[in-house]
Amino acid sequence: MAREIKFSLVYRDMWQSSGKYTARADQLAEIAPVIIDMGCFDRVETNGGAFEQVQLLYGQNPNKAVRAFTAPLHKAGIQTHMLDRGLNALRMYPCPVDVRKLMYKVKHAQGVDITRIFDGLNDANNIIPSIKYAIEGGMIPQASLCITYSPIHTVEYYTSLAEKLIEAGAQEIALKDMAGIGRPWSLGQIVAGIKKRHPETVIQYHGHSGPGFSVASMLEVAKAGCDVLDVAIEPLSWGKIHPDVITIRAMLKDAGFQVKDINMKAYMEARALTQKFIDDFLGYFIEPTNHHLTSLLVGCGLPGGMMGSMMADLKGVHPAVNMYLRNNGKPEVALDDLVVKLFEEVEYVWPKVGYPPLVTPFSQYVKNIALMNIMAEAQGKPRYSLLTDKSIWGMILGRSGVLPGPVAPEIKELAKQQGMEFFEGDVQALYPDDMDQYRKEMADNGWELGEDDEELFELAMHPTQYRDYKSGAAEARFTKDLEAAKEKAGAPIIVKRPVVEVPKNDAGKFQEEHPKAHAVQAEADGQVIWEYDVVDKSMAPRVGKAVKAGSIICHIQTPYALETVKAAYSGKIVAVYPAQGDKVAKNEIIAFVE
Repeated sequence: MAREIKFSLVYRDMWQSSGKYTARADQLAEIAPVIIDMGCFDRVETNGGAFEQVQLLYGQNPNKAVRAFTAPLHKAGIQTHMLDRGLNALRMYPCPVDVRKLMYKVKHAQGVDITRIFDGLNDANNIIPSIKYAIEGGMIPQASLCITYSPIHTVEYYTSLAEKLIEAGAQEIALKDMAGIGRPWSLGQIVAGIKKRHPETVIQYHGHSGPGFSVASMLEVAKAGCDVLDVAIEPLSWGKIHPDVITIRAMLKDAGFQVKDINMKAYMEARALTQKFIDDFLGYFIEPTNHHLTSLLVGCGLPGGMMGSMMADLKGVHPAVNMYLRNNGKPEVALDDLVVKLFEEVEYVWPKVGYPPLVTPFSQYVKNIALMNIMAEAQGKPRYSLLTDKSIWGMILGRSGVLPGPVAPEIKELAKQQGMEFFEGDVQALYPDDMDQYRKEMADNGWELGEDDEELFELAMHPTQYRDYKSGAAEARFTKDLEAAKEKAGAPIIVKRPVVEVPKNDAGKFQEEHPKAHAVQAEADGQVIWEYDVVDKSMAPRVGKAVKAGSIICHIQTPYALETVKAAYSGKIVAVYPAQGDKVAKNEIIAFVE
């Protein structure tokens, strides 16, 4: 009898690979019965990754959203799964043990069956504790191999990693091909190698379609013994997202595999509902280029979902790069040339910082190093001279886990010059338990801990976003953003909206007139918060205000955290551009110090 291949609908990742936001609780409850009626899915990805945080960002309760989505799927016998960042749990930075443990108890109680645990460095030491915590919490631990392509990320590297994870209790293995750059033949060899030693272990393949390998990859892993394939549905399939279930099913059926039939009437209904959600508000925040494939990703290896933010970064720094080039008597560059230059710089930087798999947050770190090097070159400065970000240095120094490869000597020397030391101990020990402080905060505010302590968990996992949710600040901010997006679009749109433009300013002209002034640039995409502490008005910028090198000038509210912007030089503020709450792009000039 032909071997069966099962399908998982990655409904969460479909949205998060497309744009900024995900569907609301009411929308998820509306589409769940239709997904069930399609009849072809044994699994559905319901939450995890940035899902909970994103819900908070637009003023929604993520716990209600998860329960609303999982309940009907459970009743129908469909397994649900979530994405879990191991040491980081559901956020972008490390998480204490007590919060990690609570996550599995909460998510199991909310109806999530499987947790897909990954570590951005493929450090087994960061994954293995989560395997144990997941089992204790009643969930099925699915340990992930973050797939990338480099001289050290070989078939043997991945099969050895899988062996460690299975020995530690992983009941399933996921091949997380987040950029879709895994080569089909090699992926098949990885699956075959795991199945040879552990034929009973369920293997699930997750591959984005950005560079174009994904269909061939799915056929290869299926032939090698893969059990479950992650797929999408229109209008959020293909591009840099995921292959569509219709195509993958047809391919596998032709190859002799047993696959379930698709109820096409239900498929079209799910397609129409997803489009309705896009038209409602989600489409205003979808990056149009994420619906395009590009072979440029094959070389640099960056995840396709990053292309939107990367292009925003490049558009933001493009004027500044050309300004510096002009000031140094060099020819200006076109935006397309800058894109190619960034990809080439990523390829150069990546091995220098130890080949971290290019997945969140480390893909952003590598891209940001490359972008800073391009800015440094334009200013006539050496590579890495603008590398001051603490999170990036944390990755390089081993404070996020063990890097797959060695750090280049020149970067080690730079760390030594700046008095930084490499860390080789237990990373988790750097982040002690802190649940008691959040219990106290809940009690002090009169907030309910929630069913199964789920509200306590949200505060402990996403403290800033949860407080903004409770105060109403998140909903007010989202409403303002949505109104601005609608006004810019001029009318309801379908899949895409115009790219948000960086507010125009005369920074280039000012720099030419004041060559001794030093630019202050935004550290991330987001909203400027000049007065972060409304009590301490000294945070507000004013022309003539004295600042010291290393002092905080302002903050940038990003989707994941508050980023600080510090003065690189001592002096006085001589110009300020964005107002409180204005949107800025990473590396956009926001002030000058002289």
